[in-house]
Amino acid sequence: MLKKKNLKKLSDHELKGKLEELRKEMIKINAQISTGSAPANKGGIRQIKKNIARILTFINQNKTKIQEVKK
Repeated sequence: MLKKKNLKKLSDHELKGKLEELRKEMIKINAQISTGSAPANKGGIRQIKKNIARILTFINQNKTKIQEVKK
């Protein structure tokens, strides 16, 4: 699980890389489900979705902070 303090340490480039990695993992799990096989980690689906949302929220917060500074 990604925590807020860990996300603060990452740069924008690293956050986007982590986001891509999580999305690819989500695609793999969805493919497993659609073929009828059980995913390796059922609880992991919810955790991946939460981590994706957490990263997106953090990226958007950083964008708004930058825009406020420019004004």
